Amino acid sequence: GGGRGAARAMAAGPRWRERLFGLYFLSHIPVTLLVDLPLLLPGGLRPRALTELLEWYTSTFRDPLMLQPPAWFKAFMYCEAILQLPFFPVAVYAFLKGGCRWIRTPAIIYSTHAATTLFAILAHILFHDFSQSEQLGPQTQRERLTLLSVYVPYLLIPLLILVTMLYHPHYNHVEKRKRK
Repeated sequence: GGGRGAARAMAAGPRWRERLFGLYFLSHIPVTLLVDLPLLLPGGLRPRALTELLEWYTSTFRDPLMLQPPAWFKAFMYCEAILQLPFFPVAVYAFLKGGCRWIRTPAIIYSTHAATTLFAILAHILFHDFSQSEQLGPQTQRERLTLLSVYVPYLLIPLLILVTMLYHPHYNHVEKRKRK
């Protein structure tokens, strides 16, 4: 009896994180489709409501990356469209179902890619001189921190995914092979 209880506790260990990851990826689908990917469309092809949403967001959070994205930021958006978006429903399924060890490698790839892109975005927000920009960027430290608060979850959750996939015993379990 006691061994099974410990095994069950071990399996249940990552459950709250799996639910968090599942909801993160589920919420990421509409954000990607309605906020990020329209940036790749020519302005005339963007639905009016999405353009208005973008204008509200950029003026509220002073995010110049979303109004006139630089080439490097657009490259990240293409990666999101081509590499990440197809992975999101798979990740939703695996994490909400729970216990799917096969998600480990794809989740490590996703989380390292996402964290890498976010480091560049956060560095730009923190250190870029927006005083010469044609678009309204953050001018004060408070405005920079407000804008950072929008992007930081997209760094922290992938880092938590990465640590969980690398170090949690449920995902970092090495199968013992039987000798013949």
